[in-house]
Amino acid sequence: MHDTTVQPEHPPEHPPERALWPALRKGFCRKCPNCGRGPILKSYLKVRETCPVCCEDLSHHRADDGPAYLTILIVGHLMAPLLHVTFTQFRPEPLVLFTIFGVGTVTLSLYLLPRLKGAIVAFQWARFMHGFGEDR
Repeated sequence: MHDTTVQPEHPPEHPPERALWPALRKGFCRKCPNCGRGPILKSYLKVRETCPVCCEDLSHHRADDGPAYLTILIVGHLMAPLLHVTFTQFRPEPLVLFTIFGVGTVTLSLYLLPRLKGAIVAFQWARFMHGFGEDR
């Protein structure tokens, strides 16, 4: 006897895979992790409810403090050794050192923060976290 039952392509507990690295790249560029064309943010750090191009639901994200922690981690690990090397090799005046590294730290932080938020939302989307993919 032949079994005539149709097996689902992907059981509910194992949704289809989403490519992680392309999603992270799209998220870092502040684009929708699904289509890569629509903007993921509607202001500096506010995530859109849905993508305006492909209508992907982005409201499930839980980025919270993750982007800020990653920004601090990256900026700190870049600027601390650079500050040490600059101080020991060139011995600039303290005010010059403070001004250059203060501006550099703030600029790098403001550059990375929305990009890391997009990457975290894209990571959550790619891994079906916090409700992403419930409609499948």
